[in-house]
This record gives sequence, C-alpha cells and structure tokens, in this order.
Amino acid sequence: MQERSNNIEFIALMAALMSIVALALDALLPALDIIGLAIGNTDPTNNQLLITLFFLGMGTGPLLFGPLSDSLGRKPIVYAGFVFFLISSFICVVAESLELMIIGRILQGISLSAPRTISIAMIRDRFSGDYMARIMSFVTVVFILVPIIAPAFGKLVLDTLGWEAIFYVQVIFSLIVGFWFWKRQPETLPEPRRSSFKWKKIWSGFLEIVGYRRTMIFTFIWGLVTGSFLVYLSTSQQIFEVQYRLPDLFPYLFAGLALTVGASTLLNGNLVLRFGMRRLIGWALLVYTLNPLVYSLVFSGGSNPHIAWLMLFLGIQFFSVGFLFGNLRSMAMEPLGHIAGIGAAITGFLATVMSVPISAWIGKYVINSALPLFLGFLICGMLAVVAMGYSNYRYRQEND
Repeated sequence: MQERSNNIEFIALMAALMSIVALALDALLPALDIIGLAIGNTDPTNNQLLITLFFLGMGTGPLLFGPLSDSLGRKPIVYAGFVFFLISSFICVVAESLELMIIGRILQGISLSAPRTISIAMIRDRFSGDYMARIMSFVTVVFILVPIIAPAFGKLVLDTLGWEAIFYVQVIFSLIVGFWFWKRQPETLPEPRRSSFKWKKIWSGFLEIVGYRRTMIFTFIWGLVTGSFLVYLSTSQQIFEVQYRLPDLFPYLFAGLALTVGASTLLNGNLVLRFGMRRLIGWALLVYTLNPLVYSLVFSGGSNPHIAWLMLFLGIQFFSVGFLFGNLRSMAMEPLGHIAGIGAAITGFLATVMSVPISAWIGKYVINSALPLFLGFLICGMLAVVAMGYSNYRYRQEND
C-alpha cells in the first residue's frame, strides 16, 4: 500500500515538472497577437516563433543538463533549471522587441528542459520496458490536464491583468512545484551510480546512442510526430481565432482536443502491457497517416470546412497521438538505462532538431486554410510509417 501511494505521488510530481512546460506554451497561445503588437511585430507568422523557438531551447538545453545530472544527481539540475526560468521569464516581461522576446523564450525553453529531461531520466531510473511506458502514459495523462485548462486560464489572466501577468503566473507555479519537489522527491541516482562530467563523455555517449538502431529509428519517428504536432500548437490560435473567427471559443476548442490526447494516453497505459509498445505504435501511426489523407482528399480545394468537421479530424489525429508520444520515447530510451541522463538529452535534442524546422516550414503556409496543417501530418506520417516498417522488418529478422 505504501509503495502504491509513493508511485502515485511520484507520477503526480513528474507530471507537475513536465506541466510547467505546458503552461509556458499553452497559456501564452491566446495572447500571441497581443504580445506581437506590444513588442512591435505586425506579421502573425512571426508570432509562431514564440512557440517554435521555445522548443529549440527545449531541445538544446538537455545536452548540458542531462550529462550534468548523471554527474551531480537529478535534483540539483532541476533546481538550477528553476532559477534560470525565473531569469528568462523576467526577460520576456521587459522585452520591447521581437528579438528580445525570442531570446527570452529560447532561454525559457532551455531552463525548462532541465525539469522535463530530468523527470524522464528519473522515470527511467526507477522503471524499464513496458512498465516504463505505462508509467509514462499515466504521467502524460496528468500532464495533459494543463493544456486542457491553460489557454482558458491564459485568456482569463490576459483579459484581467494583461499579458505580462501570464509570465508571473508561470513563475509562481514553478515555485510551488519546486518546493514540492524539494520536500517530497528523493534522489533517484545514488552516488555510486554517478559518473564524472566530461565533454568527451557526451561525445562518446552520442556515438553510443547513434549505434543503437532501435533508439535512432524511434527518435526519428518521434521527431516527425513532434514536428507535425508543433505546427498545430504554433498555428492553433491563428486557425481558430483568425481563420474561423472564434476567439472566445478558442480555449474550449483547444481543451476539447487536449482531452482526446488525454483519453487515448490513459487508454494506452492500460493497453500497453497487453499488446506492447511496438504494436500500439504501429496501429497509431496508421491512423495518424490515413486520417489527414482523407481530410486532404475531401477538402482538397483549400477552403476550410465547417468547424465541426475540423474538430472531428483533429480529434481523431490527436487521439492517435496519445498512443505515440510516451511509447516512442520509451522505445527510444529502452537500451539507454545505463546512460539515462545523456540518453534523454541526446534523443530529445535530435528529435527537436528535426521538429523545429518541420514546424517552421509547414507553419508558414498555414495562413488562410488549415489544409497545410493536414498535409504536414500526412507527409510526416508517411515517413514515420516507412521507418516503422523498417524497424519491424529488422525486429522480425533478429527474433526469428
């Protein structure tokens, strides 16, 4: 009973560490246009950079924080990330130009990569295999609660206190989670298992990780899915508020789609032990690819369909996402238990290096229609299906 209680709190705390990232992303969405005007930007597509370049910071930060956590332990790195987050949030609040705001957002992404990366490393410290995927699914379910409420909460703060207050709320939330983490979470990497920090070790870790075909294939698929999903995150405000002219409904439409991800992620946590990660990923990728294919054929003219049709297709798309994120990351991390910190850092970096250019390229076409979004899903899905097919082929060869 005590172990079950500890696992529940561990899941909740790991989800809280990840949720700061979701709050920093999703609470800002309703304010993108207003922030853009406040800092002198009049091009809506440039506002997408406040989302996509945040992810760039998220991807590069782990290269430092991951190896440091293998050397110093997990907890000190989380504390350092919180301190840098306070500083970067202050930069965003005082920014008076797009360039300075982008710097602040990149630094926010770098700083929040610490709790996000370390939470994954701590999960890998304690669990492995399909059970790790199960824990990741439950963590993601709790984590999804933030995207459900964050846009509505961000709009409330925006309307009552102004866009600067959104950053203050993020800081307050991070301080609360940091205090909880300090009081309740034991260190998961004892000193005998730690290794000295050396840049050479990062390079050797990179070479080792590249040598794991399984890790590289699933990191590649993860990068494709993340990149196409990031297009939605960075353009959702433009689609719902500008194209469909539904600014008041945007937070609730966003929340509804987040619920589909949460529902499938919860279902994944119950199914993964029965069917295994590999099979669930294969099924989900087929849906992830066929759904935008149907949308692209039916609405090939480019004009946006009725909002109900858009929500239906997006709901199906994101339901499949719930079976992908946790499983893909767990499959990529599975061979890396002995270098979990560096492994989480490098795989995250590689996926981000893929996802940010994908998002930036596709996002610039999402101006007057949602069709480019679905074409992006389709292209990335097709590439992912090919990679998954190759992985299954090699897997069967090795196990015959």
